[in-house]
Amino acid sequence: MGIKSFQGSRKNVEQESDHIRVFSYMTRKLVTFSPEDSIETVINSLIKNRISGAPVVNENNELIGMISEGDCIKQLSESRYFNMPMGDTRVKNHMVENVETIDGHISIFDAANKFLESKRRRFPVLENGKLVGQISQMDVLKAAMKLKGQKWK
Repeated sequence: MGIKSFQGSRKNVEQESDHIRVFSYMTRKLVTFSPEDSIETVINSLIKNRISGAPVVNENNELIGMISEGDCIKQLSESRYFNMPMGDTRVKNHMVENVETIDGHISIFDAANKFLESKRRRFPVLENGKLVGQISQMDVLKAAMKLKGQKWK
């Protein structure tokens, strides 16, 4: 008499989840910034679009950095401390340049693990060196709930 798992065959679960890729759940229509944009422009756009950060791209749509609300708050704090005007600040001086990306072909579960390991809120997705999308923690949650409806009965 063999022992059977109440979860069923693990192999079948893995095969079913293979088609759930980052590409299927990432956001493709992104707010992006130029390195020459002002911090004030970024702040207004973050507020208007209700987002916490966005990629910075060059004229070829190549990812060169990320700018977040935290980066903007830091600049605001520094400008107030040193009594400096906001108008002369540019994204290129306040963005994070070494940006960790994620492969759009990996499973949404591997993406979830990457979020847990990195403590990041979002990852840009590149294809052939160009920015094609972004996956957020919220996108992973949405994917999990969709999977739950199909698989977790």
